[in-house]
Amino acid sequence: MTAPWQPLLDWWFGSADSASEVAAQQGRLWFGKRDSQDLEARTRFGDLVEQALAGGLTEWTQRPEGWLALVLLLDQLPRMIFRENPKSYAGDLRAQKLVAQGIAADFDRQLRPIQQVFIYLVFEHCEHLAVQNEAISRFAQLLAEQPEAERAVFADNLDYAERHQAIIARFGRFPHRNAVLGRESTVEEVAFLSQPGSRF
Repeated sequence: MTAPWQPLLDWWFGSADSASEVAAQQGRLWFGKRDSQDLEARTRFGDLVEQALAGGLTEWTQRPEGWLALVLLLDQLPRMIFRENPKSYAGDLRAQKLVAQGIAADFDRQLRPIQQVFIYLVFEHCEHLAVQNEAISRFAQLLAEQPEAERAVFADNLDYAERHQAIIARFGRFPHRNAVLGRESTVEEVAFLSQPGSRF
């Protein structure tokens, strides 16, 4: 019998074996902004996202793969389904708590390295410097553990973690979220947002 979280993991990670192949095949889904992808996420997994945001699916946390899938429902899919809406960040706090609990149980170490990326991305999304520092530590360790042929993918992950951390160190928050969350931007933040790459 197929686990209830497996269709989501299959959709998110595809069928390739190596991390570099998975990233090449799935990168547009993960980091692209396409209406068709957002619609597919909403159509296929919108009900599960709503259950996760309401505090449900706790039984998924008993297995590392289910835990990963629940984290995706809280952290990644809302950013697609509710793009440019405050609800896109509604699952962040629960995701952070679940990640901390799962890491304490060594669940992350039972996942494939490319899957671990989406656990540690939860730290990267947090607007607290200590958590950002944890993201860098986790991505640096993950990179150090990879064979040479796979290192480029994980080096990119570390680079993005460092860029996110630098923004939080400077502003204490992500300025690109201000408009969506109804926060007033400072003069310095407005200047920053006019620069290429400031919005990820």
